Amino acid sequence: MASIKDVAAEAGVSVATVSRVLNDHPSVSAEARTRVLAAVETLGYRPNAVARSLRTDQTHTLGLVISDVMNPYFTELARSVEEEARALGYSVIIGNADERPDLQDHHVRNLLDRRIDGLLVSPTDGGSPLMLDAVRAGTPMVFVDRWIPGVDVPVVRADGQAAVRDLVAHLHGLGHRRLAIIAGPAATTTGRERIEAFREALGAYGLELPDAYIGQGDFQAESGRRVTEGFLDLPEPPEVVFAADNLMALGALDAVRARGLRIPEDIALAAFDDIPWFVHTDPPITAVAQPTGELGRAAVRALVDRIEGRPGESVTLPARLVVRRSCGEPPNPPQSPTPVQRSTS
Repeated sequence: MASIKDVAAEAGVSVATVSRVLNDHPSVSAEARTRVLAAVETLGYRPNAVARSLRTDQTHTLGLVISDVMNPYFTELARSVEEEARALGYSVIIGNADERPDLQDHHVRNLLDRRIDGLLVSPTDGGSPLMLDAVRAGTPMVFVDRWIPGVDVPVVRADGQAAVRDLVAHLHGLGHRRLAIIAGPAATTTGRERIEAFREALGAYGLELPDAYIGQGDFQAESGRRVTEGFLDLPEPPEVVFAADNLMALGALDAVRARGLRIPEDIALAAFDDIPWFVHTDPPITAVAQPTGELGRAAVRALVDRIEGRPGESVTLPARLVVRRSCGEPPNPPQSPTPVQRSTS
């Protein structure tokens, strides 16, 4: 592998001149710059990123800690983060917390040890001392999707309140009155927000949300299955189950089918977090869609702003209702395409 000394010899310049060219220093003449870049191309020289980071105190690497890599929502979020970061000249190292606060902190600690330039996190809970210490120490950080209240860093998220209101209005218009929810963990901001939005939307129609119609999930499929089985065992089961994320919706779907019941004839199903496979179930699932790709790209831009000394701003984007046929809709309701976000960079 060619070294910087080999490049200097090939170009007929000093090692210092090569270094200045590679670091885009303005003091190098156009002729010398041309010779150095030609030598780099001829020899296939690649600068040592680790050594360069020690000199510049910058690695051009971002850390991303997501809540669950098996969740298609976070998989798509990670993809959009990586695409936008690459377009801005950064690499990304990803850690999967698997909805575990201890594993989340393990990844955060390792990423900080690797001297990343900044950190994107979707917190699994609201009480990580390690992240609080990192923020106090000046580590550029942005929360995406979820956040820790009271921590002064930008938050990039979707606002699902209006979309949940639209969902409840849609269900009410179809004649449904007994609506239940598989809620996300109360330790997460998204878990708390979605159940409160659902409760408030029901209240606007004079509908209650009794305790029997609230099931505590953990954003995992097994909890959706367990909670739905409990709903189906009630003396008066709900007419609709609203799962507060896509994996819990999958578990709910499994539980209904295991009983030999049909959706929507025997019980209706709706979900928060629209994902591509919802259009392939029978029937296709009505869902609240978040602008996942846009969130990932906005989060990267906010973090790079912080890294490069600009004020990174919080961003809130609207979610929207995608009507399909899992709640007793007419055979051909107006459909919106599943928002699979892709980078336009």
